[in-house]
Amino acid sequence: MAAGDPVVRRIAVRYQGKITSWKDDRGFGFITPNGGGEQIFVHIKAFSNKQRRPLGNEIVTYELSSDNRNRLRAENVVFVGERPVKATWSVGLSVPIAFVVLFFSFLTASVLAGKLSLTVLVLYLGASVVAFLAYALDKLAAKTDQWRTQESTLHMIGLICGWPGALVAQKLFHHKSRKQSFQIVFWVTVVLNCVGLGWLFTPIGSSTLNSIIRLAA
Repeated sequence: MAAGDPVVRRIAVRYQGKITSWKDDRGFGFITPNGGGEQIFVHIKAFSNKQRRPLGNEIVTYELSSDNRNRLRAENVVFVGERPVKATWSVGLSVPIAFVVLFFSFLTASVLAGKLSLTVLVLYLGASVVAFLAYALDKLAAKTDQWRTQESTLHMIGLICGWPGALVAQKLFHHKSRKQSFQIVFWVTVVLNCVGLGWLFTPIGSSTLNSIIRLAA
């Protein structure tokens, strides 16, 4: 342990309380113990079930830890009625990753078969990288109270072929994945983008794309 690092002491007794304050964008909140008393700080990483994010007012059980300044925080937090879940994050993340891999495999196969321009594959790859970085930076900004990326900008990046990277970023960073209004618009952009992709497989769509590529060259 490096000099100056806080000394954390774990109190190996389970307690019960209610999440009375939760800031999902910042990934932390506070638990009020049963019977009242000092509120306990809780971070999203302390929850056993990584697949489920708190909304507020849930009853949970937890262990306590404290640092060398006697600041209490909850650890090994479990929603009442659930058992501790191990490594569930991998399930939640593996599904979108598998979907994105299949999507890019389809694009690659289409390019190799001569049914789709390589430019389209490159566009999806580039836009996905941009989208992933945009979500990562916005998540960091949310945690540090810095300038945020507008949701309309995130949706626009997704619409112009960046949605695969956005989908992975949402699940990896737990960012915008539980905001229903955002998710509705996000999936509308995915559908619209896929409709546009399907049009490129038609003779007129392919011809139009080739004409655009020639003009840009």
